[in-house]
Amino acid sequence: MTNYIKSGIMGLCVADALGVPVEFMSRSSLKNDPVVGMRAYGTYNQPAGTWSDDTSMTLCLLDSLAGGLDYDDIMKKFRQWFDAGAYTPYEEVFDVGTATRKAINRYSTGKPARECGGKNEHDNGNGSLMRILPLLFYLQSRFGTELNREAFDIIHNVSSLTHAHQRSLIACGIYISIASAITAATELKTAIEQGTEKAMQYYRNQSEFTQEMQHYKRLESNGFAQLPEAEIKSSGYVVDTLEAALWCLLNTGNYRDCVLKAVNLGEDTDTVAAVAGGLAGLYYGYESIPSEWLDTIAKRDYILTLCENFADI
Repeated sequence: MTNYIKSGIMGLCVADALGVPVEFMSRSSLKNDPVVGMRAYGTYNQPAGTWSDDTSMTLCLLDSLAGGLDYDDIMKKFRQWFDAGAYTPYEEVFDVGTATRKAINRYSTGKPARECGGKNEHDNGNGSLMRILPLLFYLQSRFGTELNREAFDIIHNVSSLTHAHQRSLIACGIYISIASAITAATELKTAIEQGTEKAMQYYRNQSEFTQEMQHYKRLESNGFAQLPEAEIKSSGYVVDTLEAALWCLLNTGNYRDCVLKAVNLGEDTDTVAAVAGGLAGLYYGYESIPSEWLDTIAKRDYILTLCENFADI
């Protein structure tokens, strides 16, 4: 379990940091000047190895879950990040999604934690998907690799802290289901297929999710991995992000190639890469992450300590 935690969290963080300097750049621009390693400055004028809100909120969740599942505590840690720069590389918050900002503001004004996330269709950004990975380790410690109804309910509750629309809940459920399958399988394509199918089967049996299933039908298509890059969108919309991340995993054979492919899709570069990188880290392992990238990561020892503390508890 310890190695999976370190591999997944650092896989996410490194990919996030690769994408930060080129966030919002177009795909065509990156084809002319592709990212091949850690860059400095760029979009947010940050040093190389700087990670964003994707990693910060992931670390908030990881640190909170070390003390058990407490939705109020998770939101308090999100506030510590948002208000005081906790869980950041340099005590500075430089990238916050609109839905996340609104949810934290609602919590600050007294809204119960589980009622803070937006429920409208336009609230389906990737802000809960990007930080949901630590929940895998908590759920496996309770339920093993098979996700039951209670596990899916917990996934939905944690997403709903900032993103409560059913489309976002499904994305998080599929992601954790695939992540769980990765830790139990020997072949990546099989794990993605099995994890996707198990989640889709669960949602098909829940009437409240029926009308949202259409948005994820491409993931079940036999030809999904063979889709041309032009048909893969890399925006901040949660469906686009999940599709792009899985497509990158299915079309590469190692951690480095996967996260670079994700970054070079353009647009929401840090989050698409982080979502892909978490799963790539889980599958290929910590040792697969290039050492020159790891050496550049801000506060790497701090992140590894949070991973170790969680694993010990």
